[in-house]
Amino acid sequence: MFIAAHATSGPQTPGRVAETAPPSESRTRERVLHMVSVDGPVTAVQLGRGLDLTPAAVRRHLDALVEQGLVEAHEPNAGARPSRGRGRPARAYVVSESGHAALEADYDALAVEVLRYLATHAGPEAVADFARSRTAESEQRYATELAAVGDDPADRAEALVHLLGRDGFAATARPVGTGAPTGIQLCQGHCPVQHVAEEFPQFCEAETESFSRLLGVHVQRLATLAGGHHVCTTFVPTGGPTGPGRKHGRGPAVVALETPALRPAGPPPGAGTRPADRHPHPAERHPDQHDPVTDEEGSPS
Repeated sequence: MFIAAHATSGPQTPGRVAETAPPSESRTRERVLHMVSVDGPVTAVQLGRGLDLTPAAVRRHLDALVEQGLVEAHEPNAGARPSRGRGRPARAYVVSESGHAALEADYDALAVEVLRYLATHAGPEAVADFARSRTAESEQRYATELAAVGDDPADRAEALVHLLGRDGFAATARPVGTGAPTGIQLCQGHCPVQHVAEEFPQFCEAETESFSRLLGVHVQRLATLAGGHHVCTTFVPTGGPTGPGRKHGRGPAVVALETPALRPAGPPPGAGTRPADRHPHPAERHPDQHDPVTDEEGSPS
C-alpha cells in the first residue's frame, strides 16, 4: 500500500512504523490518514469519534503518520480555548504535501488495477469508451463557453487554454510555423491522469479527439507527459477555414515543427507508408491533398 512505499531502513525514519506494523494496524492507519485528508484540520478527539477509536489510539496512529511525514500537527493559537474541560487546546492535524502525493499515488494504482481488469474482461475498446465518456463532461462544459468565442481556431485555442488553465492543467499557447499553414502550439504542464495514461494511452487519444471537436480542426498530439516528455504538446493548425461544424480530419496539413524532440517518438497505430510520421512532410504532399478521413470523419462512435 502507499504507506509501505515510504518504508526505508534504519530507525526513526519515515515509513519504519508502517513497515513493522501488523496488517490490521496499517489498515487503521490508512483510515486515519484518509479521514485527516477529508476533514483536516481535525483533532484526535474528532477523529476518534468518526473512526470509533479512543483518542489515545488515534494519537498513536497520528504520531506514526507525523513521523513518516504524511501528516502535520498544528499547534493551537495562543488565544484558543480548550474544546472541552480543562487543559491546553488540542492540536489540529492536516495532511502534508508528501501525504497528498502518497494518497494520489494510491488512487492511481487502484485506477490502473481497475482498468487492467476492464481491458482483460471487456477488451481494450471498453477502456477507450470509458476514456471518451470521462472526457465528454469537460468537453460539453468547454463547448458551452467556447460558443461565444466564434469560429476562428486561433481564438478558440486561446480560449481553450484559459479554460484548461482554470481547471489546473497549467496550459499555455504560442504561435508556431512559418509561411502557410501556421498554427498554435498548445502545451499542458499538468495532467491528472498522467500515471494512468502511461499504461493506457486511450486517455490521451480521447483528449486529442475532444480538442479536435472543440476547435473545429484536425489537431495533432506531438508529445505527452505520459510518454516521458516535460509537457503535453498539441499542434493546432490555423492556416485554413475552420469552424465548430467542420468535420474532424478536414483541416489543413499539419506543419512539421522545428524542434525535433516534439515529433512523435514512434509510429502511431494505423500509420501509412512513412512509419515515423502520421502526416507527410508538407513538401512531399500535393497542395490539395487532405488528411485521410476514416470512420465518419474521425469522430468517435
